[in-house]
Parts: sequence; C-alpha cells; structure tokens
Amino acid sequence: MDWQLILAIAAGIAAIALLVVAIAIAYVLIPVKKNLDHIANTLDGVEGQIQGITRESTDLLHKANRLTEDIQGKSQKLNSVVEAVQGMGDSVNNLNSSVDRVTNSITHNISQNEEKISQVVQWSNVAMEVADKWQMRQRRNKAYNTNTRPAGDDENLPVAVNSPSTDNQNQNR
Repeated sequence: MDWQLILAIAAGIAAIALLVVAIAIAYVLIPVKKNLDHIANTLDGVEGQIQGITRESTDLLHKANRLTEDIQGKSQKLNSVVEAVQGMGDSVNNLNSSVDRVTNSITHNISQNEEKISQVVQWSNVAMEVADKWQMRQRRNKAYNTNTRPAGDDENLPVAVNSPSTDNQNQNR
C-alpha cells in the first residue's frame, strides 16, 4: 500500500494542483481576454478612423497637387508678364538714353551756334515787323477801296471819302 497509496495521493494532489493552476490561469486569462477584446474593439475603431484620415489625407494630397499645378501655371504666366515688364523697362531705359543723347547734342549744337541763332531770331523779328506793316497797308488800301462806291451813272467816279482827321472834326461839331 505504500507505494500505490502514495502514488494515488500524489496523483490526487497533482490533479488538485493542476485544477488550481487551471482555475488560476482561467481566472487570469478571463480578464486578459476581456482586455484583449476591448483592445480589439478599440483597434477596430482606430482602424476606421485611420481609414477616414487616410481618405481625407489622400483627398488633401490631390487638392494640394492640383493647387501646386495651378500655381505653377500661373507662375509661368506671371513670368511672361514679368519678362514683358522687364522688356518695357529696358525699352524705357533705351528711350531715356536716346533722349539724353539728343538733348546733349541739341544743347551742344545750340551752344556752338548761339550767335547764328540770335541772328536768326533778329531777322525773324524784322521779317514779322515787315509782314505786320504790309498787312496794315493792305487793310488800309482795302478800307479805302470799300469806302469808294459808285453813284448813279458815274460808276467810275470815286465818292469823296472823309479822311480820319475830317471825320473827327465833324464828330466834334
């Protein structure tokens, strides 16, 4: 009995110990399973949110790419405008240089021909005075001719015209 009984008791104790260990493991694993289930549910929610974020990120990336393309296109158009403005600036600079050269040339020529220019101005003043006197004489002759008119059958005879001095005398009376 000795060995058989000890073996039976040892087997019983081992079975009880195994049962206790199994219950202890079950006691520990049940809350772990609950935690793992909760973590799995949380990860499912996170996965859904990550998929939403991924979709939004993809849409945002597409929009950013379209915006980048649009900006590049507008930048290229703006570059042509900038080049045109730069060309206009160069043209204006060239025009300014040309005007400066012409102005300097005119100033130089005027300073060299100052005496000739003053003579031309004097002669032009004399010519204008002569032209004014000529026009005045023409007006006087025209006025004299318009004051002579035919009377009756004597068409060729001039009518007596009072001179300005006699007109003044007649007005004073």
